[in-house]
Amino acid sequence: MESQKHRSPFVKYVCSVVLCFGASVYGVGCQTPPRNGVVTVAVLSSPNSLDPRIGSDETSQRIHTLIYDYLLALDDKLRVVGGLASSWEQTDPVTYIVHLREGVRFHDGHELTADDVVFTFGSFIDPKFVSPRKGAYRSLDRVEAVDPYTVRFVLKEPFGSFPINLVMPVVPEGAGPDLRDHPIGTGPYKFVSFAVDDNVTLTANADYFRGKPANDGVVLKVVPDEIMRALELRKGTVDMVVNDLSPDVIHQLAAEQSVTIAESPGTDYAYVGINMRDPVLKDRRVRHALGYAIDRQAIVEYLRRGLARPAIGILPPASWAFDETVFQFTHDPAKAIALLEDAGYRDPDGDGPEPRLRLSLKVSTNEFIRLQAAVIQQDLKQVGIDLDVRSYEFATLYADVLKGNFQLFTLQWVGVSDPDMLRRVFHSKQMPPNGFNRGYYENPEVDRLIDAAMAAATDDERRKYYGDAQRLLAEDAPYISLWYKTNVAVSRTEIEGVKLTPSAEFTFLRDVTKH
Repeated sequence: MESQKHRSPFVKYVCSVVLCFGASVYGVGCQTPPRNGVVTVAVLSSPNSLDPRIGSDETSQRIHTLIYDYLLALDDKLRVVGGLASSWEQTDPVTYIVHLREGVRFHDGHELTADDVVFTFGSFIDPKFVSPRKGAYRSLDRVEAVDPYTVRFVLKEPFGSFPINLVMPVVPEGAGPDLRDHPIGTGPYKFVSFAVDDNVTLTANADYFRGKPANDGVVLKVVPDEIMRALELRKGTVDMVVNDLSPDVIHQLAAEQSVTIAESPGTDYAYVGINMRDPVLKDRRVRHALGYAIDRQAIVEYLRRGLARPAIGILPPASWAFDETVFQFTHDPAKAIALLEDAGYRDPDGDGPEPRLRLSLKVSTNEFIRLQAAVIQQDLKQVGIDLDVRSYEFATLYADVLKGNFQLFTLQWVGVSDPDMLRRVFHSKQMPPNGFNRGYYENPEVDRLIDAAMAAATDDERRKYYGDAQRLLAEDAPYISLWYKTNVAVSRTEIEGVKLTPSAEFTFLRDVTKH
């Protein structure tokens, strides 16, 4: 049950400002003209939950970064750094001590203390609490307040990557179901209103401990249709769209004098997943033939309009654990043909129509993904592989992938920031339903290296083990890497101060000005 002392002052605040502020932005209700300092950002959908312990969809997470602060944070190299915590240390293989900043206040006025942190992270190990995030805290045994500004986290077993799980917003002690629609955080913006399928309105937190935001507030306006997002940007009814426009639409908007475009390397990763139990695809020579046959540069240049870069592996180049020295495919159809020949898949009729072998690729109905699949299909045809492309609604595709009902599929990993993704995706103990090893990849040496990285005491040790694992994975090719997405913000020319992070979080909005 939510504590009233954490709720009442804020509820009074909402009652006093919500209607006129939210209405003024849209010109309804109150007759006050729009405030020039309010930045309006178009988003695809309404948030599922403004409680950061529960909301895991993209819109929810974007809003969480504005309303809340994280106990720890990630820098531009995706390393864990301080957030609400001023410092932390590992005192033994299973114990972490976190020291909080003093004087940080929630939007309702009460000070952040260790009790709020204990309550937040204790939720994830509470059997009665339902959250899609609980899996990340399976190794957490208990969390305790040492004193008002010190928290102790005790694990069940050593887990070197545990601090990244502390990159999590902190909610007030006692917060209940009301947090879903009426959030209270310590972040740069205070919640004002939420109209489902319409907008979320926030106002600048003048008492923010890092300094008041450069603008008066942010409105997240729900615009599900891409063409409408572009039109509203042109008209000026929205100020900005971040990563929610296709490369073709961005290319068209680039010619507009009323907009500017900001880019940064991203962490989203597109790939072709492979069923390692398939009698054809379990042969590494066949997997390598696929890798050499696919022209990734052409996909990046023509389909992505340059808004991507060819990928090497699941970890992004921005990651501190990324190893750029690993094996990577070039576009080499002749080498692909030689590998197929060596694997016993010879051309049955010379220049005739019969293929060397037939494979099937499952994709979503997304238009870009279907175009990409057509390019892959043509590339494989050039080396004698007949690729049957089948498109499905996402729910159906995803269900088939989880069941292992595929030969090949294409999907994207979004916002990869933690090298522990190597464990969750490629460790043999992470096969469904336990993890994300949906292609049923098994390599005992990769398992050993990942386990060693988890138990390592320093980042230097972890980097070595993760690097060795990445080299083996690149050679085994359980995935055919396609591209890393480039983050793109398209904004009106009166917007200044846009600087995207690798994960394209909305934290940058507090430094944005509107003239």
